Amino acid sequence: MIIDFHTHTFPNKIAEKAVQKLSDACHTVPFTNGTAAELTASMKDAGIAMSVVLPVATNPEKVSAINDVSAELNGKDGLLHFGCMHPTCPDWHRELGRIAALGLKGIKLHPVYQDVDFDDIRYLRILDRAAELGLIVVTHSGEDIGFPGVVRCSPQMVANALKQVGDVTLVLAHMGGWRNWQEAEALLSGSCVYIDTSFSLGTLTPTSPDYYTERQLRLLDESEFVRIVRSFGSEKVLFGTDSPWTMQKSSAEAFTALPLTEKEKQEILYGNAARLLKLSRQ
Repeated sequence: MIIDFHTHTFPNKIAEKAVQKLSDACHTVPFTNGTAAELTASMKDAGIAMSVVLPVATNPEKVSAINDVSAELNGKDGLLHFGCMHPTCPDWHRELGRIAALGLKGIKLHPVYQDVDFDDIRYLRILDRAAELGLIVVTHSGEDIGFPGVVRCSPQMVANALKQVGDVTLVLAHMGGWRNWQEAEALLSGSCVYIDTSFSLGTLTPTSPDYYTERQLRLLDESEFVRIVRSFGSEKVLFGTDSPWTMQKSSAEAFTALPLTEKEKQEILYGNAARLLKLSRQ
């Protein structure tokens, strides 16, 4: 049984255009066209039972409408949709309450796209309210491939935020901080945070062989990946792919081939996500 805790889809009418725009920005190959139909087909091919779909609000005006769509689609075809929040949303407090009332189990934040540092008060109040409501918070962390060198959610910012708001069910995407892996391990292992495995193991798949250097193509190797898993503890790690930006099947195969124990693999592939999402084992 596998739960993919980190995927993305777009409405059918804009999916192709949105995925192409993002592919052009990050110079990497998409493995689906961004629609829910292709994600569910990918899940079937990969043997994935459920995917968590994480919407991103790039401006505050779209927050409520995106959350309405997420609530309408939630639970269909093995897709568990989260809500979204933007730090400058004027009605953030009420909207977070509405997200919980709609039955959505968490929210996605993206400090790079939203152009606000993670330890800014506008995020701190969201974290505090989410904890009060029992919502899971998933955030992009570290660099973003489409914005080279820009870090709006560094491990130090996360540490600063947690010091002010206390424990919150917080998932840091991309093994705690994309290309900030060593700092994340040093500062955040042993804290309350969870990390997901998305877009962090192996190498990038570029659209052009000449755009990235060989060094830039490399992500974490197996030994680094396993070390970080064990530093945080396998009970704090969630399997994720960032589909459409990696292939779910090859990501699952690469993960299961790692020199982890079967207990560690089962926790990461299913058990931890099922516990956070309050699912009963099928």
